[in-house]
Amino acid sequence: MTKEKTNADQLITTIIGGIEEVKGKEITILDLREIENTVCDYFIVCEGTSNTQVNAIVNSIQKQVSKTLKDKPWHIEGTDNAEWVLMDYVNVVVHVFQKQIREYYDIESLWGDAKTTQIETSY
Repeated sequence: MTKEKTNADQLITTIIGGIEEVKGKEITILDLREIENTVCDYFIVCEGTSNTQVNAIVNSIQKQVSKTLKDKPWHIEGTDNAEWVLMDYVNVVVHVFQKQIREYYDIESLWGDAKTTQIETSY
């Protein structure tokens, strides 16, 4: 159990590093472990200002995780239009939105029972 938590913590830290590398905005971690019947343990939600930046965030996350942890996502969808890209790392799922799509789906409210952590960025 401890090894799994360490791996999740390392993965989350690496994913956030990938997001920050290309100046992803409004980074939020949703801890879903206390909620019954969830598909994963954590959501990481962030946004980009354009489809180009959304794709850059996705590519940066993939590169950082591959380089640091030698891991790759189990599944990625949404890269064609890059309005909402989902990256599935099994226990951690990353949602990279464009601002208006994030506001429309309001995923943080859908998972309102989750423990939420805002990541402060310096840019």
